[in-house]
Amino acid sequence: MKYDVIIVGAGPGGIYSAYELVKGNKDLKVAVIDMGNSLEKRKCPIDGKHIKTCIGCKPCSIMSGFGGAGAFSDGKYNITNDFGGTLCEYIGKEEAISLMEYVDHINMTHGGEGTKLYSTAGSDITRLCMINKLKLMNASVRHLGTDINFVVLENLYNEMKDKVEFRFLEPVQKIEIIDGGFKVITSKDSLECEKCIVSVGRSGSKWVEEVCKDLDIDTLSNRVDIGVRVELPARIFAHLTDTLYESKIVYRTEKFEDNVRTFCMNPYGIVVNENTNGIVTVNGHSFEDPAQRTENTNFALLVSKHFTEPFKDSNGYGEGIARLSNMLGGGVIVQRFGDLIRGRRSNHKRIEECFTRPTLQAEPGDLSLVLPKRILDGIIEMIYALDRIAPGTANDDTLLYGVEVKFYNMQVKVDNHLETKYKGLYMIGDGSGVTHSLSHASASGVFVARDILNN
Repeated sequence: MKYDVIIVGAGPGGIYSAYELVKGNKDLKVAVIDMGNSLEKRKCPIDGKHIKTCIGCKPCSIMSGFGGAGAFSDGKYNITNDFGGTLCEYIGKEEAISLMEYVDHINMTHGGEGTKLYSTAGSDITRLCMINKLKLMNASVRHLGTDINFVVLENLYNEMKDKVEFRFLEPVQKIEIIDGGFKVITSKDSLECEKCIVSVGRSGSKWVEEVCKDLDIDTLSNRVDIGVRVELPARIFAHLTDTLYESKIVYRTEKFEDNVRTFCMNPYGIVVNENTNGIVTVNGHSFEDPAQRTENTNFALLVSKHFTEPFKDSNGYGEGIARLSNMLGGGVIVQRFGDLIRGRRSNHKRIEECFTRPTLQAEPGDLSLVLPKRILDGIIEMIYALDRIAPGTANDDTLLYGVEVKFYNMQVKVDNHLETKYKGLYMIGDGSGVTHSLSHASASGVFVARDILNN
């Protein structure tokens, strides 16, 4: 079977590539292949009653399928070059922002209308952070919420399903170079195309490494982010989240001068499990619908680790820490901040008596037995620093879930067209190591689609 373009991965990068391709040329024959399910069939079995923890579904409905891992995120699109990836280094700052704004427009015309666009511009919180040795990153933030994000994806799929061939539950095993294009070998078929866009997200990082090894495409070691997810009463952070929604705050520790940052803030949200390559980690969601909101806010505190010779396997390091957490707790571990500071593990009794009611059923334990001392010391310093701008953050009953690990692919060597050394083979999205967010991944998808259309 022959196609003009095959897109590997139905996450944000793949979706917006397909959207832009068929919008620009309705005669193109485009296929999108994903190892996961279609949107309506993606459902995590954890219901809190009969199934309370991750049971290791393959594929994981939270991580793969139409919409990628972003389908069940809280739908935050950060329009900025300050974080979320290095797309602007390849295509230019103005072009990157323009594409992110274009993606925002698509979202607004496909069910996202009425959602709020937040901005750090002119915020008094910037000064509050500065005088307390913290840095607030600049961004405009569109919050769709997990519920509205799902609606947008549903509308995009319905618009494209008769113009694009979607192939679900069909893992791609190999990509080969052939005369005039590429051969994509899946678990079910062998397909050929003139252009191939690889957009497999973070969960496909190991697979991308294998593809690059097979095709002799150069890669660079990337970082891994390791930390915890913090859950506390929403009122403590309300003055930040009501104004900014997503507060990207960075702190440089006094002890080691490491950077610790907040990530993926979910006001009135829930903490959830995540399964990446059989490893259970933690994440967070939030909703636009007030009826689905909780009394808590959650966010990640992450420390980035880069490695050089002789060790370069950043993802392997993160996986090792996550597996240790899984071994000790059977999955995600939860601990009261007060217990961590006192050097004791949390138990079920202390969690039940906790003033902060957990939104995820996790095993009480001791995170100091899991996280390296340097990382844990940095997280503790950061919590005390945040307590200066949001008093109550360092309360004994603040909950810490571990571990949260953000895996990044080895950074694939691409040119300013996001094209590998093989003309027509593009690497985009978080799986490329170039982008680390919904907005950057989506923008990279539009960019390569336009590049193909122009050629």
